[in-house]
Amino acid sequence: MRLVIGKHRFAPKPWATLLAAAAMAGFIALGSWQLARAREKRAMIESFAQGTHSSVRLGNGTVDGLARYQHATALGRYDAAHQVLLDNMPSSTGQPGYRVLTPLARDGSARLLLVDRGWVPLGASRQRLPEVPVTPEVRSVAGRLDVLPVPGIRIGGAAAPGASGWPRVLNFPVRGDLEAALGQPVESRILLLDTAEPDGFERRWRPAVGFPPERHLGYAIQWFALAVVVLVVFVSLSLQSAAADPGSRS
Repeated sequence: MRLVIGKHRFAPKPWATLLAAAAMAGFIALGSWQLARAREKRAMIESFAQGTHSSVRLGNGTVDGLARYQHATALGRYDAAHQVLLDNMPSSTGQPGYRVLTPLARDGSARLLLVDRGWVPLGASRQRLPEVPVTPEVRSVAGRLDVLPVPGIRIGGAAAPGASGWPRVLNFPVRGDLEAALGQPVESRILLLDTAEPDGFERRWRPAVGFPPERHLGYAIQWFALAVVVLVVFVSLSLQSAAADPGSRS
């Protein structure tokens, strides 16, 4: 392709055109992905805020149809004998420790509701697990529905080989891991215990967004800027003086 623009001729080489097009397409795709992530994070933040506007009462039905971060209350008994410690869960200040999942048995429900009672420190060693007592009387608990924590990359199983006893330490378990350990079906979501509720530990709940939307927006701008740089460089290198082209003379 050749195009004369004033005293210059735009004559890019085919390989340069393909390379520039591929690079620009990649940068634009990455920028668009970052914009999509920013929208997702904003939606999560809005859902977290909206969860406080109303509360639902969980009877003996499932929570499958309820939104993430929906505020809810449930009536049941804690099963203190079969608690789960979620491993590799740092505190709000980055200290190592566990998050305590305590099964809540509700009358008439076939599924256990796992209540996240908050974060506890690791302790002197992994051989001495923290004490997380709770009494078994019937009680009403309140909190937000959430999903189980997920790792960036899942490596190995949730339980250490030969793990037994309670509380059971599990590393980023999925629903099936918890059902296998507890021997009962569990709800598809957990309940993040409200900070005002008794029998909890450190609870500084916030939407699990990781990077804030603003950072994704900044990354998107950088990717789009790189696409523009590639375009400018491609055009600059493809422009030549028209006078230097023997084919342009009459």
